[in-house]
Amino acid sequence: MIPVQIHDWHIFLRDGEQFLKTAQAAHSKKSRGFSAETIYNLTCMGIEKLIMAFLMQRGDLAENHTMGDLLRALEHHVEPATCISEKLLFLDSFQEICDLDTYVAKKPSADDLETIVDCGRALQTYLGPYIYRR
Repeated sequence: MIPVQIHDWHIFLRDGEQFLKTAQAAHSKKSRGFSAETIYNLTCMGIEKLIMAFLMQRGDLAENHTMGDLLRALEHHVEPATCISEKLLFLDSFQEICDLDTYVAKKPSADDLETIVDCGRALQTYLGPYIYRR
């Protein structure tokens, strides 16, 4: 079966890039208007959108939208570099929100923020050749 692109994947790409740009700028400027949780959430939303754009471009979707689920979906198309896999799983360690009875969210520390923002940068760099060469 030949996969068919899912319409509007490019909107997900644009949104993902914007979320990551906002998170990266807020972090680098140490903007008081953006808490650690906000930068974490912006980064995760950006990563989710980028991976979804990549998948949609190939006619695929992720089963769920945790970083682990997105990683598994990504692995059906490319073999992510070990560092990308580790970064996505690191992001997943901050929250478990799928079950309201066992909801857990951990506030990122200032030290975590650099790693969190770097996760977004690394994924953009990694996926860039795959997304933009089509």
